Parts: sequence; C-alpha cells; structure tokens
Amino acid sequence: MLGIVIRLFPLWAVLLSGYAYVQPAFFVELKAAIVPLLTFVMLTMGLTLKMTDFLAAVQNKRAVSVGVLLQFTVMPLVAIVLSLALGFNPEQTVGMVLVGSVAGGTASNVICYLAKGDVALSITMTAMSTLLGVFLTPLLTGSLAGLSVEVPMMAMLSSLVKMVLLPVLGGVLINHFVAGFTRRLAPVLPLLSVVAIVIIIAIVVALNAESLTQIGPVIALAVILHNGIGLAAGYFSCRLLGFNETVCRTIAIEVGLQNSGLATALAMKFFSPVAAIPGTLFSIWHNISGSMLAAYWSKKNPAQSVDPLAS
Repeated sequence: MLGIVIRLFPLWAVLLSGYAYVQPAFFVELKAAIVPLLTFVMLTMGLTLKMTDFLAAVQNKRAVSVGVLLQFTVMPLVAIVLSLALGFNPEQTVGMVLVGSVAGGTASNVICYLAKGDVALSITMTAMSTLLGVFLTPLLTGSLAGLSVEVPMMAMLSSLVKMVLLPVLGGVLINHFVAGFTRRLAPVLPLLSVVAIVIIIAIVVALNAESLTQIGPVIALAVILHNGIGLAAGYFSCRLLGFNETVCRTIAIEVGLQNSGLATALAMKFFSPVAAIPGTLFSIWHNISGSMLAAYWSKKNPAQSVDPLAS
C-alpha cells in the first residue's frame, strides 16, 4: 500500500498544486519552508546510502564516468539551447539552466528498480552526481546563464554545501553508525521525501499563481523536451558505447531525471518565483515520464549479454 502511495507521487503533486493555484494564500505563507524541506529531503537520501555506495564508483568506473559526464553536459546544454530557441527571459532561462545543472533526481533509484535497471549503479551515480553537483551546479549555472542574469556562484556553493553536502553526508554517517535505526525508518523515508517535495511544488505554484496561465504552457513544453532529450541521449549514447541493456536503461534514467526540487529551492533563494517554475514543472513531469518509461521497460527483459568493457 505504501509503495502505491509513493508511486502516485505525480498525482499528489498535481492535486496539491491545483489547490495551491486556486487557494494560494496558505502556501504563500510557507515560502520560508522551501529550503528546510529540501534539506530534509537530502537528509533522507543520505539515510538510504552506505559508504560502500560511493566506493562502488571504483568498480563501475566506466559506467559511472559516462553517466556523470552526460548528466553535466547534455542536461545543462540542452537547457540553454531550449531557453534560447523559445525566447525565454533571463529569469526563465536561469530556471531552466538550474534544472539542467543539478544532480540526478532522488526518484531515479525507484524508477530504475521498476524499469529493471541496475539499482546499485543508479544509487552510485546519484550519490556521485550529488556530491559533484555541489561544485558543478553553481559553476555551470554561472557559465551558461551568467550572461543574462547575475549568478552568485560562491553564495550558491555555500548554500549547496549546507543544503546538500552536509545533510547527505550526515545521513550516510547516521546510516553507518546507527544502521538498526535507519533500517526501521527505511520503509517510510521515500514517503517523507514525497511529502516534502509535493509541499515545495505547491508553494512555488502558489507564488506563481498569477503568471502561470501566461508562461506555464511554454515552460511545460521546454520541460517535456528537456526531459525527453535527456532520457534519449542517456540511452542511445550508452548503446553506441556498447553497454548492455540494463546499464543503458539505468544511465538514461539517471541523466533524464533531475533533482528539480533542489533547482526549485535554489531559484527561490537566489533568483525569483518565476525562475522556480521550470523546476516545479519538471518535478511533476519527470516522475510521470519516468513511470511510463519504467512501465514499458518492465515488460521487456534486458538483454542478458554483458559487455566486458561496461565495468
């Protein structure tokens, strides 16, 4: 039952966002809760990770390296190209670039499991991209969006250390030293993350209630294209490189699903509510597209042959 509730994340996000759009007053008052909620999500992520998940990067170095490279090249570059092609203003552009420049999404591990991917590889890639993103996200955002809007790179780096690095590492340490406690919490951690992210989405929708009607559809188009290109680039690049089907699925999901909750929180903290719209819409859409893709792939068994170069 709990698994069904978690998998219906897009539905809860749409329902609460719809309510926030119609009755924004309550959620507008919760604006200050966005960063603490995101920090909590990152802590719950850390509680699901072990130190061995980071060490696994050594054993899967080729797959992890390719995945992380695609993550931090394809997604930010596609974001800026789409922003320019669709004529976005500076606030919308920085919002798109933020979505493209953050690490892989926390939902990717669940989607990977449902898609019959390599869950261990997925967890390793999420962990590695999350740590690297602390430094790469402000660097990429400043490089790609810095021409149209001032990007406070050092302040963003400081915030990422506080919002991402410390909570994740804290969760990993708790999981290491108090493993029995985290095992008991494990079944409800995904639910707590979903609740926090749904509330963040609703707050941003409420803050943008007046402008969503005008700018929402074109940003939604950009988000759908961004996510689709990321999934396709991750999958077909890995096919060309000779990875087996399981690894191709895993890297596709890791590249296409972004930590858009983090992008939303950064946009709200350093830019404006308008800049947070791409992250908000991406949070909803990538869970819908990921779930549909997982449902399709789950009916097809991955090829059993393993490329000896894939590890």
